[in-house]
Amino acid sequence: MSTAFSRNRTRGLTTFAAGVGAAAILLTGCASGGGDATGGGGGGASSLTLLTPAENSIIRDELATLSEDQCSAENEAMPLESETVAQADVVQKITLLASQDSLPTMFVAGTAQVKPDGDLGKNDLALDYEKTLKELDVWDNILPAAVSTVKAAYGGNMASLPFQYNIEGIFYNKQLFADNGITEPETWDDLVAAADTLKAAGVVPITEAGSQGWPVTRLIGNYIFRSLGPDAMTAVKEGDAKLTDPEYVEAAQAVADLGAAGAFGEGITSRDTDTANAQFLNGQAGMYYNGSWFLANLNDPEQNKVGVENVGFMPFPDVEGGEGDSGQWPANAGAATATSTKAYNDGVGDWLSCIAENYGSSVLQNQGVISGFKLNQEVTDVPPLTEELQGIVSEAEETVLWFEALFDAKTTSDAQTNVSLLLTGGMSAEDYMGMLQADLDQAG
Repeated sequence: MSTAFSRNRTRGLTTFAAGVGAAAILLTGCASGGGDATGGGGGGASSLTLLTPAENSIIRDELATLSEDQCSAENEAMPLESETVAQADVVQKITLLASQDSLPTMFVAGTAQVKPDGDLGKNDLALDYEKTLKELDVWDNILPAAVSTVKAAYGGNMASLPFQYNIEGIFYNKQLFADNGITEPETWDDLVAAADTLKAAGVVPITEAGSQGWPVTRLIGNYIFRSLGPDAMTAVKEGDAKLTDPEYVEAAQAVADLGAAGAFGEGITSRDTDTANAQFLNGQAGMYYNGSWFLANLNDPEQNKVGVENVGFMPFPDVEGGEGDSGQWPANAGAATATSTKAYNDGVGDWLSCIAENYGSSVLQNQGVISGFKLNQEVTDVPPLTEELQGIVSEAEETVLWFEALFDAKTTSDAQTNVSLLLTGGMSAEDYMGMLQADLDQAG
């Protein structure tokens, strides 16, 4: 295994941040027996077949590394065989393989598919990792924050392993803060005041990739969680609250007010990810709400012109009088990576044990990627900010999801497509939240 920190794995991180689409195609004709060595049936799998998105090599690369080092014995007994699928085709591919009783041993899946009422969940085709890892006596290698996030995302199911674990917050330029007498904002009002100060100094207060939609809706969701508590969006899903309730509309209005005040700078609605990254890394913007996947850019000296030592990281601030708090970190665990129930046997169990005990340290050492696994081996030469965020992940106990995490596909699309109108005054906060609530009502 490499003994020096590597920064050469940056592909696909932003794609994984938003997760795999929630829509699932219904499975038909799912068999309950048979199968072959690659999927299950009989005595389970004879090889560890792994299906991952073609656009993101992190998981397959790290399992390949483990197969030659810490997990070499497990690999000799059950060889790792890796295949890929285009991320856009994941749901369709898994639907087809399940209907043919040919699921790989471990595979990427759509969010909706692995939930308890999803096609894989209700047909008992995906392993319950909590039950299995407890039986293997390696459950303690999964960090509490990761457990909280995975279960919240998948309807209470530990249906995925946290191979990539992203926390989100606000990166800020320490030098710009110091030059303008700004201390790290602790409340939303502090954040607004800091934005006003930076704007007056001729600096873009907050840069975001507005053309993508989701970086802005993240702000709405976080305001809701800070104001109403971590269960606020679950209450909407369960019909106990509506997005049109005044306290939910308040969140959309708060973000709209930032837009009206020019806090995002000119061209926010057309700004793409590369432009937003460059604005922050060139010192043109004071703050940038983003996730830990951004560390790959921050730690690249060719991109980061302000210097890693001049970048700080803070939680989304509290809302005064709110029921949530800044210790509840927004987080996601990437796309669901499930294990076939039918493929499971002692060999798969040995592999899962080895992964649980070694993956966290290995992927941080070799690829600079934060995961939801404990670090059981020493990791060397880790950049300071990466180490700081890994520490947050290791110590956090409760997390919150993102605004659209519990939405259906249409509501998610409308939220992200129309948030630009909210920022520019083309749609009021009441109309924006009303549109989304109407979508949810229609979806049932």
